[in-house]
Amino acid sequence: MKQKIKTLFDDPAKMNVLVLGGGGREHCLAEALSKSRITAELHVAPGNPGIEKIAKVHDIDTRNSFSVKNFCAAFDIEFVVIGPEAPLAEGIADSLRENGIKVFGPGAAGAKLESSKAFAKLFMRRHGIPTSRFDICTNQEECRAALLPRTAPYVIKADGLAAGKGVFLADDIREAEALCGNLLCGAKLGTAGMTVVIEDFAPGKELTVLAITDGKTYRLLEPSRDHKRVFDGDKGPNTGGMGAYAPVTLPDGIMDMVRDIVLVPTLDGLRNEGIDFRGVLYMGLMLDETGGSPSLSVIEYNVRFGDPETQAILPLYSGDIGAALLAAAEGNLDDCDELVHSGCSLCVVMTSGGYPGGFKRGFPISGLEKELPGVHIYHGGTRHGAEKEQKKILTAGGRVLSVVGVGATFTEAKEKAYEMVSAINFEGAHYRKDIGWSES
Repeated sequence: MKQKIKTLFDDPAKMNVLVLGGGGREHCLAEALSKSRITAELHVAPGNPGIEKIAKVHDIDTRNSFSVKNFCAAFDIEFVVIGPEAPLAEGIADSLRENGIKVFGPGAAGAKLESSKAFAKLFMRRHGIPTSRFDICTNQEECRAALLPRTAPYVIKADGLAAGKGVFLADDIREAEALCGNLLCGAKLGTAGMTVVIEDFAPGKELTVLAITDGKTYRLLEPSRDHKRVFDGDKGPNTGGMGAYAPVTLPDGIMDMVRDIVLVPTLDGLRNEGIDFRGVLYMGLMLDETGGSPSLSVIEYNVRFGDPETQAILPLYSGDIGAALLAAAEGNLDDCDELVHSGCSLCVVMTSGGYPGGFKRGFPISGLEKELPGVHIYHGGTRHGAEKEQKKILTAGGRVLSVVGVGATFTEAKEKAYEMVSAINFEGAHYRKDIGWSES
């Protein structure tokens, strides 16, 4: 009988662990790893002021494989967890594995599911995974031909990585054509938009499901819902995410559908194409309940933990998250116990005024010292002030903080999150007041 690797063991082999990234997602991952019994020393690069409380932070170029490998050698790093998409697309995981370092995160081949929307759509077509009808365009004439048979809203996506801001909806065909032109010439998103995917609009409600996987075995995490638009009522431009909540209340059988028609065919397809995938598969889905029976369509894949979905999901889980990530990296996830969750969570993202457009930085943040039971604060865009000894924390990015409430019920989680948000202040602070509205 095969020996089970428990999520809590009596005497685990500890190792030095490195998390790459410096946002709210990485703060949340670092929190989980700091509690893991696999962790001897925890390092994060580049980190942020919030992460400094639980790990050693270092200023290195996370997209430069030479720098990351040298760092791992200098600090005896045995296990690396890659947070953001850019280092994955750059092949950092491949480089580290070639040097005998365990990595949670796919190589460049697997990362193409996120780094190229055109690749992802063609992958789904090859493997019969449900997704909207699409066209891949590289010039204005192809875009016009793709738009003409469609009706508003027109869905236009930049092929490459765009920090969560590469998806556009246009209500007028002239607006859609102008947007395509700005993308194709590189004026809007640089090289990321110089190939464009135009697809049919998919009706329904968005849903995110994450799966930890070693490419064969998987552990489905609780479904969550992200709020992309900057203003209440889902108005305004898309952002990297204004908040999220978990779990989402779903009709019976939906998670079985996710497993059977999306997750398993995706993992099978990756193996059939010779792609070794060890990390997180993020399935961005559209759930349509308007017909006689619910239907699912894949909007996008990501190949890493989502932000802010991670901040909403991981605090719900007990047990040793670090052990599960390590088991996936080693290809032994089948030997790891199931992860157990409980309760509900709601994450509110506090942003700089003007985000996702232009905004100012460097404003002092007050209220971070307040503590409330069941509340987590994850730093995203923060930095120390010049007077570091006074522990002054300043705004340094668009999405500044993720404030998460956890409770036995959704109402309790929401009340906790917004109570803490009301205690935090910085000039120009903006946040949505309706996160989780569909659960209310």
